[in-house]
Amino acid sequence: MKKIATVLICVAVGVFLVWCPYLVSFYWLRILTNIFMFAILAQAINIIAGYVGYPAFGNVVFFGLGAYSTGILMVKFQTTFFTSVLVGIAICVLFTLLFGVPVLRLKGHYFAIATLGLNEATRAIVDNLSGLTGGGMGLSLPLRAGDIGANTRYFYFLFYGTMLLSILVTYLLSRSRFGYACRSIRSDEEAAEGMGINTTKYKTLAWMISAVLTGIAGSGYAYWMSYIEPGVVFDMTIAIKSFVMFLLGGAATVLGPIVGAFFVEAVSTLTWSHLLNYHTGTLGAIIILVVIFMPQGFISFIQQGFSFSTFVKKGKKKFSGREKRIEMA
Repeated sequence: MKKIATVLICVAVGVFLVWCPYLVSFYWLRILTNIFMFAILAQAINIIAGYVGYPAFGNVVFFGLGAYSTGILMVKFQTTFFTSVLVGIAICVLFTLLFGVPVLRLKGHYFAIATLGLNEATRAIVDNLSGLTGGGMGLSLPLRAGDIGANTRYFYFLFYGTMLLSILVTYLLSRSRFGYACRSIRSDEEAAEGMGINTTKYKTLAWMISAVLTGIAGSGYAYWMSYIEPGVVFDMTIAIKSFVMFLLGGAATVLGPIVGAFFVEAVSTLTWSHLLNYHTGTLGAIIILVVIFMPQGFISFIQQGFSFSTFVKKGKKKFSGREKRIEMA
C-alpha cells in the first residue's frame, strides 16, 4: 500500500508541475526552474557520492564544461542549442575517461580534493583562453526567439524534463546489476574486487553518468542566462549547495536529492523574502535542525513513518550522546 501511495503522490505532483506554467506567475516559474536545475545537480552527485561513496566535491567542473561548450559553439560556430548540448555531453564523457582512471584511484577526502583541483585548474584554463572563451569578460549567448512568457515556459520544461530523466536514470541504476556493484564498492571496495567486480570500470561509468547529467544542466543554464563567465559556472558554491540538497534528501535514494532541492530552495526563497537581514543565519539554523533530527535525510525519515515523539527522541539521543562524549573527554 505504501508503494502505491508513493506512486500516486509522485504522479499527482508530476501532473501539477506540468500545469504550473499556466497557473502561477513568471516569478514562481523562475524559482521552480532553478529548483529543477539544482535537483539535477544533486541527483548527479547522488550517483557518484551516494551510490558509489566517492564525494566528488568538484563535480561543478562538468557544469562549467557544459556551459562553455554550449556558449562557444553557439557564439563562435552558430550551432543550434541541442547540437551544442550533444557536444557538451561528449566533452564531459571524454573528460571522465581522461581523468577518471587516475583520479578514482584516490579515496575519501583525497578524491574530493583531487576533484576540487580539477575544477580550479579547468577554470584557470578557461579564464586564460580569452580569445575563445572571453576570459574574465565572459561570453554572451544569443537570446532565444520568442516573447518572455514562451521563453520562461521553454526553460521550465527543459529543466523539468531533464530532472525527470535524472530520476529515471537513478531509478534504473538502483534496480540494476550496475547499481548493486556500485553499492558494494561503497560498502567495501576491497571485498568487491575480491568478488570479481571491476571496480575501476563501475566507478568510471558512475562518474561518467554523473558528469553527463551535470553537463546537460550547465548547457541549459548557459542558454537560459544567455551570459556565462568562469567565476559563475565553475563556482564551488554550486557544488556545496548541491551536496547539501543531496544529503538532506537522503543519500543513495531515488527521490532524496529532488526533495532536498525543493526544501532548500523553498526555504531559501521564503527566508530571503521575509527575513532579508537574517536570511543566511535562518537557513543555516533550519539545515542544522534537519541534520540533527533527520540524519539519514527526509526520505529515510518518511519511510520509517513520521511520528513527532520519535522525532523528539532522535534529537534527545543526539544531544545526550554528545553530552556523554564531552563528559568522557
